[in-house]
Amino acid sequence: MAKETMIELIYEIASEVREKVNVMSREIDDDVVMDEIQKMMMSDPRTRHLSLQEKKRIMEGAFHSLRRELDFLEKYLEDPDISEIMVNGRDDIFIEKHGNIERIPEYFPSDKALEDVIIRVGAGIHREINEMNPILDARLADGSRVHAVYKNIAINGPTLNIRRFPNHRITMEELIRIGSVTQEAADFLKTMVVCGYNIFLSGGTSSGKTTFLNALSDFIPSDERVIVIEDSAELQLDGIENIVRMETKNANIQGVGEITMRHLIKASLRMRPDRIIVGEVRGGEVVDMVNSMNTGHDGSLCTGHANSAEGMLSRLETMFLTAANFPIDAIRSQIASAIDIIVHMGRMRDKSRKILEITEVEAYRDGQIILNPLFTYQIEEQDGRKKGMLRRTANPLVNTIRMELKGGVL
Repeated sequence: MAKETMIELIYEIASEVREKVNVMSREIDDDVVMDEIQKMMMSDPRTRHLSLQEKKRIMEGAFHSLRRELDFLEKYLEDPDISEIMVNGRDDIFIEKHGNIERIPEYFPSDKALEDVIIRVGAGIHREINEMNPILDARLADGSRVHAVYKNIAINGPTLNIRRFPNHRITMEELIRIGSVTQEAADFLKTMVVCGYNIFLSGGTSSGKTTFLNALSDFIPSDERVIVIEDSAELQLDGIENIVRMETKNANIQGVGEITMRHLIKASLRMRPDRIIVGEVRGGEVVDMVNSMNTGHDGSLCTGHANSAEGMLSRLETMFLTAANFPIDAIRSQIASAIDIIVHMGRMRDKSRKILEITEVEAYRDGQIILNPLFTYQIEEQDGRKKGMLRRTANPLVNTIRMELKGGVL
């Protein structure tokens, strides 16, 4: 049977079953729905000469359409090897598996079928998506991050993006084993975390910032109180007993009730934090984040998007200027005194994620923020082959006062 015909048949059978059974009722078992699908298939002459594999495909497709919030996408969400699902319209769907992007054969029969999935996702977390509210940012029950765009602003039709996070939390030992960071660099960063240095993780999309921040959090002393602030909850912080987690909230349909990162950072300062962890800085909250770092909240951890450590500082300046009318000298001075260490990450050609740079923010002098590279990623030739490695530079750590106060040793 042609793929297009099979897709049409799947949704026709699903529609007929939906008319007979309240498929969304929790009182109806999956077995009842599957029995109805089988009856519809047996009565449809188009299925008589199909192979067992084709019949199974139709039954599974109809069942997913009726009983699964994400329709056939559900099976990809259940695959632990898939990290991203990208729906660029009803018939243009890709997944990322083991770091490689590939197109899948399934597709939705219409824009409305895809819209229904997006609307169900929003309804499940009490968020609306429609022509008046055409963008949806949400989180599924398993922690996966969802971003959807409605048809009135998406030229290709409704779009949906789902980023999954591994059920297995990756530790620093595993990151060392797979070559994302060296033992020497990990030991250095452990000392920085324990001694309360403010660390900023930078990198591009999917460069491993969240994974590495999770691993760094293992070094936070267990007796400290930690406040975690995220736009969409993604971090998996274990081993911290005294922890408060907060997440932003979008405005409702009346345009009220929005809780921003700025609101949450300000609220966190009244919670007696030892450390504040900000999942990602992307806007005006940089002002409050920098102020908190400069008012005694040492050991804070944050992430942001940039192409280098220097680029991250430039982005922070731009975000600061957008949010506050401060002289550029004052902004740079505030940033330089707030952030101690920048860890820059990158995604390599072979899809691996690696630490490319660990830099100390040394000082602010003569109108410029002075950086002190401590570790850099260097390309070396070994046995006639080029190989990259994170190497310690000859530069010593300049600002050692926090380490000396905590008794740390490099």
